Amino acid sequence: MDGQSMKSQRYKILFPFLCMAFLILGVGMDTGAAQLPSNPFHSYLRNGIEKAFNLETQNAIAYLQKAVELDRENPTGYAFLALVHLSSYEMSFEPSDRARSQAAMTLYIRETLARGEKRIEGNSRDGQAYFAMALAKVALVRLAIMQKHYSALAEESSSAWDYLERAKNEDPRNYDIYYIRGLLHYHLNHLTGITRFLSSLLVTTGDREKGLQELELASQKGDFLKVMAKAELASAYTNYEKQPSRALPIAQELKKRYPRNYNFSFVLANTLSDLHRFKEAFAIALEIERGIRAGKPPYVPQLRPRYDQLMGRIFFSQGDYAKAAEHFQGALKDTSLYKDRIRTFSLVRLGMIHDALNERRQAEEYYSMALDIDGGGDIPRKEAKKYLRAPYTPPPKP
Repeated sequence: MDGQSMKSQRYKILFPFLCMAFLILGVGMDTGAAQLPSNPFHSYLRNGIEKAFNLETQNAIAYLQKAVELDRENPTGYAFLALVHLSSYEMSFEPSDRARSQAAMTLYIRETLARGEKRIEGNSRDGQAYFAMALAKVALVRLAIMQKHYSALAEESSSAWDYLERAKNEDPRNYDIYYIRGLLHYHLNHLTGITRFLSSLLVTTGDREKGLQELELASQKGDFLKVMAKAELASAYTNYEKQPSRALPIAQELKKRYPRNYNFSFVLANTLSDLHRFKEAFAIALEIERGIRAGKPPYVPQLRPRYDQLMGRIFFSQGDYAKAAEHFQGALKDTSLYKDRIRTFSLVRLGMIHDALNERRQAEEYYSMALDIDGGGDIPRKEAKKYLRAPYTPPPKP
């Protein structure tokens, strides 16, 4: 492997956590978290972000644009418009829709940075300006990851961290900062070898315990990103910490509060499955399937592979390997790039099924196929490597 290829490979896996940060979830807030004085600008931001989290994208954009119209020199409104369009970009399945969302996101990132720089020129201690610019840089990092522009990834990531540090120093009561800090500290802790070393040089050192503490702080005291912190904690407790019981009340709260956001339905069903509360998990899966079949927005046919992955996960947890394999095979049929994580997870679980059936050669083939997918995500890739070294063994039945 030449030097440039090695450099690109390092940057590919330097920030896998950001692939989750704004993936599908959009941006979030909590109407009961207000520490700032009530004013129309802030109210429009709150309403816009709330609508975004409930997958009411056009209403969200309308509210955020009203905020911008009230204060065109404030970078915060532009930053959240950029993030909403980033979410729209990631959730779009049509190339034309993705192109429009990317163009709008790029425009608002540029406006955020320009107005942020102008505010800082007038007041070098403007913490809100630094925070808005950090959010814009996070959007650029995410876009670089999706488009595999690895040469820009390190620069934008380092810049985002620098703005975040300035925001923390100048505005320590902005608890939203701790959502991004917690995300970074927690997920960088899962890196190993050269990528862990590079991240400590370019951004910060990983720290699992500190990351969880910061996410908890943001989930309790945050303003605009409070719900994002809760969503990240639910994911961390289920997927990394293997403590689904801690994720459950968070996932239940999010699904109840944002009934249109099918992402929280998937999260809750996965958590219930891991807790072996299969009847409840299947009920939510049926609700999702009905939405897909009816085609009523925001449900779309392209969610079918994700539904198959969910059903496969539930049957796998039950020990019904035949039905689990059927659904995982269904999830593999869609080879779109935005389904890479679903396909990787399904391939790993198919490998685990063959290991459970003492079919080691077939299991190794599936693990190897999972590792061949470039954008498969860190959790399933780690599992694939683990079970290539030693076969998966099912836990004893209770």
